[in-house]
Amino acid sequence: MIEPDVFVAADNILSPIGETTAENFSKLKQNISAVKQHHDPGISSQPFYASLFNGNESFLKNGTDTYTKFEQLLIASVSDALHDSGIAIKDKKTVLIISSTKGNISLLETEINNPELKKRIALSTSAKLVSEYFGFITQPIIISNACISGVLAMITGMRLLQSGQYENAVIAGADVITKFILSGFESFQALSPQICKPFDKSRDGLNLGEGAGTIILSTNKKYQHNIKVKGGSVSNDANHISGPSRTGKELAYAIKKAMSDAAVTPGDIDFISAHGTATVYNDEMEANAFALSGLQSSPLNSLKGFYGHTLGAAGLIESIASIQSMKESLVLPTLGFKDMGITNPLNICTDLLPGDFKNCLKTASGFGGCNAAVVFGK
Repeated sequence: MIEPDVFVAADNILSPIGETTAENFSKLKQNISAVKQHHDPGISSQPFYASLFNGNESFLKNGTDTYTKFEQLLIASVSDALHDSGIAIKDKKTVLIISSTKGNISLLETEINNPELKKRIALSTSAKLVSEYFGFITQPIIISNACISGVLAMITGMRLLQSGQYENAVIAGADVITKFILSGFESFQALSPQICKPFDKSRDGLNLGEGAGTIILSTNKKYQHNIKVKGGSVSNDANHISGPSRTGKELAYAIKKAMSDAAVTPGDIDFISAHGTATVYNDEMEANAFALSGLQSSPLNSLKGFYGHTLGAAGLIESIASIQSMKESLVLPTLGFKDMGITNPLNICTDLLPGDFKNCLKTASGFGGCNAAVVFGK
C-alpha cells in the first residue's frame, strides 16, 4: 500500500506575544521575546525569568468556570486553527490528539486531594472536555512523554493518517507554569537567572514558558500545495531519568530514521529547529547528534530565547514557527547566542536568514531519555 501524503492544513500559536501564528511570527521577526523577569510569590519567592501570560487574559468568552486555564488555552488554540480550515469535526475520520506534560497538575496546589480531584487532574478528563466542546465524535488520544510530547503527537498523527485510520488529525498541545513546575526545575538547578542562551559558551540553564499550539494534518488532496509532514522517528537513551545521553548517538538514531522515513539526505535539510534548551548537557548532546547525522553545516536555530521551554507545547509551537519560516523564506535567529559553547560547532543562526527553504528538521529530547525528530517539507 502506498502511504498518502500528510499535509499541514492549518495551525495556530497562542503565546504571551500573540494569539495567532501570524502575530507570533511577526514578533519573532522583530526579535521580540516573550521571556521577561517576573515577581510572583504564588510561583516563586525569588524573581525568575519566564514566558507567562499576564494573568488577566480571557482565553474564552464563556466557560471560564467550566474549564481550567490549561483547557482554555487548548480550546482557544484549536478554535483559531479550525477557523476557515475546512476540516469536519463531526467526522469519524477526524481525530483529536492532545499533548501536555503537566496538564492540570497545579490543582494539587489549590484543591483538597481526594478521588474527585484525581479524576479532575487526569489528562483524560481534560481531553474529554475539549473534545466535547467542539463535538468530536472519535475518542481523543493523549500524548504525554516529557518534552518530546508535541513532536511525538505530530508523528503519531502522521502515522494514523498514513495508515488510513483517519483522514484529519487536530493536534493541540499546552502547558501552564505553576509553583509545582517551577520548583521542580529549580530543584535540578536547571533555571537560568537571565534570558537563556542556547548553545552559547556562557549558557547556564533554561527559562520556562506557557502557551499552546495547534497543527491540523490532513491527507485531503485539496491541501496538496501546503507544507507536508514527510517523516518522523523516536528513540530513547536509557541513560538517566533527567540527564541526556552524553554521546548523542540515540538522538542521532532518531534523526537518521526520520530522514530515511522522509526520503531525504542530510544535504536536503535546509535548516534545523533544535530543542536547544540552553542547559549545559542538552545542547552538547544535541550538537553531538547533529554532527553524527552529518548536519553540522545546516543552518540551525533554537526558539527557547523567545518562548522559554513551553514543555508539552514546545514541539508544536516551534514546528509551526518553522513551517511559517518555509512559507516566508526566512529562518529565525537564536536569541541569546553569541559565542560557540559546544564541542562540535554548528551553523547557528544569529540573524534573520533569507533563502529558499524546502526541508526542515525539528528535534526534541526530554526527561527519561526520550528523543524525537520530524521532517517538514514543501
